[in-house]
Amino acid sequence: MSTSSVSPGEIARFSALAERWWDPVGPMRPLHEMNPLRTGWVDARLRALHAARAGGGAGRLSLLDIGCGAGLASEAFARLGHDVLGLDASEEAIAAARAHLAGHALPPSAGALTYRAGSAEDLAAEHARFDVVTALEVIEHVTDPAAFLRLLAELTKPGGTVAVSTINRTIRSLAVAKIGAEYVARLLPRGTHDWARFLRPDELARMARSAGLRMTDIAGMSWAPLPWPPSWKATRDTSINYIAVFTRD
Repeated sequence: MSTSSVSPGEIARFSALAERWWDPVGPMRPLHEMNPLRTGWVDARLRALHAARAGGGAGRLSLLDIGCGAGLASEAFARLGHDVLGLDASEEAIAAARAHLAGHALPPSAGALTYRAGSAEDLAAEHARFDVVTALEVIEHVTDPAAFLRLLAELTKPGGTVAVSTINRTIRSLAVAKIGAEYVARLLPRGTHDWARFLRPDELARMARSAGLRMTDIAGMSWAPLPWPPSWKATRDTSINYIAVFTRD
């Protein structure tokens, strides 16, 4: 079946990394370091955008984390109090996500967390709808970004929120996020990214508008090596990594 969200080559590449996904100094180290920023930034926007719910709070929002891998963001969103479904086309990644959850119980304050192996198209065919849909570091790996954004919109309830993080297509991102990260610093396995698939913010916004999604906020995500340990910070610089939220019309 032809889908916009599943690339067999990409799924195979990330499936091979499943066993080391939760290793904070392993091949997913950049995601471990980035995760507090991206999940915290999204959560803050959710609480602001949904302030009318639950007597002034965000309430228990249903959240679909597409391309969840072994669950780094899914677990974080659940710990923040959202009811999360983590979805990934990689059976190996989902097995790793379930194993990690089994060994690391969520606190009583957490939302529900479940995982499912499959494609976003499967959920759309079932007419599933969520308050929030996240696709973090995913859109640069899909076969058709415009169709993928339409799919995200379809899975989101009217007035709901979509969050996307990705990498800008600039000379700086080629030097830092592709060549530097994969071939010089070796922070990522070689071949993780295809620079030609990166999207500029204006391209992402235009595709989103065509899908019925209105951008409500955007921020750059910048890596700060000092003070040690390294961390990621939200900035105005979107020339490499950036994150955006959209509201479905």
